[in-house]
Amino acid sequence: MKILIVDDEKPARDRLRQLLDDFGNYEVVGEAGNGEDAIAAAARALPDVVLLDIRMPGLDGIETAHHLNAMENPPAVVFTTAYDEYAIDAFDARAIGYVLKPVRRERLGRALEHAARLSGPVLRELADESKLDTRRNHVCARLHDELRLIPIEDIRYFNADQKYVCVHHASGTDLIDDSLKSLEEEFADRFVRIHRSALVAVDEIEKLEKLDDGKTHVVLRNPTQDEDNAPDDELVVSRRHLATVRRRLTGG
Repeated sequence: MKILIVDDEKPARDRLRQLLDDFGNYEVVGEAGNGEDAIAAAARALPDVVLLDIRMPGLDGIETAHHLNAMENPPAVVFTTAYDEYAIDAFDARAIGYVLKPVRRERLGRALEHAARLSGPVLRELADESKLDTRRNHVCARLHDELRLIPIEDIRYFNADQKYVCVHHASGTDLIDDSLKSLEEEFADRFVRIHRSALVAVDEIEKLEKLDDGKTHVVLRNPTQDEDNAPDDELVVSRRHLATVRRRLTGG
């Protein structure tokens, strides 16, 4: 079994590596000190299991696990945590693998034996019940054998594209696996639905403009060339959502 160790503290990584060496039947295929490096290392090494610290600067363990799920063959995740009893109840309720710090050999062995792959909804429930921030700071696009993290603050709008969602951001466009409905629920404070196939970042809307055919169009701040050439129906506000969009723009 191939293991990737992820912890922002080197002594903690060294401790886990020593314990795994003692077992004798696990291969450590890499280490990472933060979530972004963990995602890159996982894409390269294709581990069976990731030992993942929860409290890390930048991407925390819950968000990192979300993005690891985007891999074609996602690894199982075992969280390493110093969380209190309330949070641990949330892990137990969903049969999620975890190891309390300081890590003990017996507990690590049991967690590895029962490591399971985690779905996005389970991770969101876990974050909510353990009082973690349930919202990600990035969405993740899969590009061949790599994962690209796109900061939420850089995203201008999402639109549905057949079975995928296309995310339009400061550096271009990418396809992601998230549904428009789940994105709307997770990022309701930043985005507004303008019709059944599009969500737009409220801060990116310059104004609403009525077209010659009577439709209301979203005008973005500093549109890119691609956005200037976007299909006319892509950023048109449906009658059903017009009142909500206007209310969001006026802060109501």
